[in-house]
Amino acid sequence: MADSVYKKRVTPSHLSPDAPNILIILIDDAGAALPSTYGGEVNTPSLTRIANMGISFNDFNSTAMCSPTRASLLTGRNHTRVSNGQISALANDFDGFAGIIPKTAATVAEVLKDYGYNTAAFGKWHNTPEYLVTNKGPFDNWPTGYGFEYFYGFLAGEASQYEPQLVRNTTLLDSSTYLHKKYTLTDDIREDAIKWLRDQQAFAPGKPFFMYWAPGAVHGPQQVPKEWADKYKGKFDDGWDAYRTRTIAREKAMGWIPANTQLTPRPATLDSWNSIPDSEKPFQRRLMEVFAGFAEQADYNVGQILDELQREGRLDNTLIFYIWGDNGSSAEGMRGTISEQLAQNGIPNTTEEQIQALNQLGGLDVLGSAKTDNMYHAGWAWAGGTPYQGTKLAAAYFGGTRQPMAVAWPKHIKHDGIVRTQFSHVIDIVPTIYEVLKIPPPVVVNGYTQMSMDGISLAYAFGQPKAPSRRHTQFFDIMASRAIYHDGWVASAMGPREPWVLGVPKGAKDWTPDKDTWQLYNVEQDWSEANDLAAKMPEKLQEMKELFLVEAAKNDDLPIGGGLWATVLFHPEDAPSSEYSNWVFHGVIPCMPEGAAPKLGKDSNTVIMDVDVPDKANGVLYALGGFAGGLTLYVKDNVLAYEYNLFEIRRTTIQAKDKLPTGKTTIEVDTKLVNKIGGPLDIQIKANGKVFAHGQVPNGISLHFSGGNECFDIGRDEGSPVSPAYYDQAPFPFNGAIRETKVFYPKKTP
Repeated sequence: MADSVYKKRVTPSHLSPDAPNILIILIDDAGAALPSTYGGEVNTPSLTRIANMGISFNDFNSTAMCSPTRASLLTGRNHTRVSNGQISALANDFDGFAGIIPKTAATVAEVLKDYGYNTAAFGKWHNTPEYLVTNKGPFDNWPTGYGFEYFYGFLAGEASQYEPQLVRNTTLLDSSTYLHKKYTLTDDIREDAIKWLRDQQAFAPGKPFFMYWAPGAVHGPQQVPKEWADKYKGKFDDGWDAYRTRTIAREKAMGWIPANTQLTPRPATLDSWNSIPDSEKPFQRRLMEVFAGFAEQADYNVGQILDELQREGRLDNTLIFYIWGDNGSSAEGMRGTISEQLAQNGIPNTTEEQIQALNQLGGLDVLGSAKTDNMYHAGWAWAGGTPYQGTKLAAAYFGGTRQPMAVAWPKHIKHDGIVRTQFSHVIDIVPTIYEVLKIPPPVVVNGYTQMSMDGISLAYAFGQPKAPSRRHTQFFDIMASRAIYHDGWVASAMGPREPWVLGVPKGAKDWTPDKDTWQLYNVEQDWSEANDLAAKMPEKLQEMKELFLVEAAKNDDLPIGGGLWATVLFHPEDAPSSEYSNWVFHGVIPCMPEGAAPKLGKDSNTVIMDVDVPDKANGVLYALGGFAGGLTLYVKDNVLAYEYNLFEIRRTTIQAKDKLPTGKTTIEVDTKLVNKIGGPLDIQIKANGKVFAHGQVPNGISLHFSGGNECFDIGRDEGSPVSPAYYDQAPFPFNGAIRETKVFYPKKTP
């Protein structure tokens, strides 16, 4: 003992003592012409605050789609190179579209954690295929498996603002532990982020932090408390065409876009405001008011995080990237909808049907509430991209890809009021962070040799506003809507579909990439891509098309159109689903994520339940989905009822005439798909071998009931209740005993 020497433990640091904290804020589905900071009409004081503390980039670009942008943002590589050419819910077997970020492309969180940062992510993830999101993982594809020491949010592409299914680290949470009367998701992830910041400063004051804060706003469902939407009453009464005219004038006056920028025309397939019947205009106006309130609420919560950093004395040395959108505004609401998954499933409907269903729920004031999964008209999405062509999913045009970005680091970046016009991309954020921290891109991370970076640091533009762009070439491709940028030129092809047109466009089933018409733009002179030069400069166009193919091959983007393979419009039979065709469940099962659950409302299947029925039986036997779309089998006063809720516009109820026998009972629900996916479903319900009810659902789903937020429940209906029959009694647990539930598919549908 006399020879023992005490040595104080010192954790080695590979960072400079004043290494900055890093905060990335990523808004969802938000067009360039929305924030008031840059000429829009949605109030964004927090974005303005960051812009006024630092600098703004007006030629920063995304991929035009959620999962692809997020994978690129976090890795510094092009989306197809990291297997995210499509949203993770529609991943397929092509290399560029598999939906799992490879470990050879470590995220910035993995690298910064190894360098001594505390790392955390909040809100939307959307980089894990849905069949991997049950509470059995594998968790190496969850945020904590990609370098985030802490995660609080949702793994799927969207979530209800009022009844989300949330994850903390690797635990799927019981919603009763966080829901309350005035709950909204955006507020919740802000509060949790602030708590994490306080804990981090208290428990690890010597470590910097990296925070990725990505709310679900303003992705559908567009939900926000009424007081936020009411701020915008009357502000959009003259419609989307007028919004574009007003907004481009402000954008020019502010110097945000060049003075000679032209306003691109409305596509022939998109409604004009004047073509909308007057009887429908109140509905369309309110949808935009709700959207604007939803966006402002998100920005407000950003401000609360900034206030916390200021209180803690850490704002000055925090490098902030506030990116207004992972893609352009979403046109997936088509002609305006109370249930966004109607469009995702390709189900024909009319605005009149939407309004009639809304009136049954209580009228316009219900929009934005838990009883609707509303999304605004595609015309508003188009207006949100002023002055550009396109929307989300249109990688061919800047309306799908160009996102305003504000960057602040008060300690080192001087606000000079000069707009940065360098052509840049989400892949440039990670190399920028590495350069600021003076760390080299890693060669090996966790034993995996790393692929090269595609991004180029933007640090050169921090103090040199007029520096020439260092990015010379960038390719874009989302579901065959594609483009190539090279030294001030863009060549593009829209592909086989327009995002705002429901259904399969004429001739699209026979589409091949060689049939597309390409366009050519000189974007050094033509900021908004208004003047197509393809006919005048065929040699230049050919040069650009050849360059696109080189970049596509280099980035695992082949085959062109690979991202369309598992979509509703082209190959719904190949949409990702569980590897299982038979399930056995024992007892009550709460909240199995829909993406991993049996597709009960899509294909032929049989459900067999062994239950004990009490004398006064009530409650849900099983449910899939929620109030905006789903199916449920429930008992009321010993009477069985099956309801198929086709996204609120059509509810089919098949109810037994006789009461269920009490005691041990075997209940069987047999579903047979008529014709093809999306067609009618014949439903037969038996109890102890006797037919108790039968009927037909006119149309089934083609994809899913929700974008990943809803669940499959046995013995209750967690989250959003499927049926109004027990809405006020939800989760309406079954008061008998459920011993065993079997689900099986008798055959694969061709």
